[in-house]
Amino acid sequence: MSTISIIGSGGMAAAIAGRTAKAGHTVEVISRDSAKAKALADQLGAGASTGTYGAKPTGDIVILAVPYTGAASVVAEYGDALDGKVIIDITNTASPDLTGLVSPAGSSGAQEIAKIAPASAHVVKAFNTLFGHVLAKGGRLDAFIAADDPEVKARVSTFIESLGLRPLDVGGLHMAQTLEALGLMMIGLAKNGAGTWDIALNVDIG
Repeated sequence: MSTISIIGSGGMAAAIAGRTAKAGHTVEVISRDSAKAKALADQLGAGASTGTYGAKPTGDIVILAVPYTGAASVVAEYGDALDGKVIIDITNTASPDLTGLVSPAGSSGAQEIAKIAPASAHVVKAFNTLFGHVLAKGGRLDAFIAADDPEVKARVSTFIESLGLRPLDVGGLHMAQTLEALGLMMIGLAKNGAGTWDIALNVDIG
């Protein structure tokens, strides 16, 4: 197993970190708020540690688990410390009033993050269609992946499978636009047609 670095200490960070630790990986929790990072690492146990915000993450896979509004500045602050890293962007770009997306027209949060990340880094979109509390419950859920590099997608798919999830490749990073729209749709479905947040999107492959 490997070390997985998670930047963030909120609900999604905790949900992904929990499954990652249970899968036998070593988790490094990084946050601007070092007390929150330590609290999450202590909660995880299993050898979880904390990293220094802005320093080079230990893991080759770095999960960006911060709100989209702050994601670009986080990546910019890390700069070359993310050289060669696989950056999994889990952000959703829904506007505060949930009427649309705040990412630029014709682009996505993931594509905007890729513009700021070092050229040697690889940005992958994943986890954004899953609600944190549903992810934390366990169970085999579908996790959609969008990225340009086939080898990187294979590595991320292996990691996602180790968490007990089913990775489903939807295409290149341009498909992050569709996944972010799907994230907004899931919120709309929870608030309207489903009437519950205890939902997940499942693909029935006959």
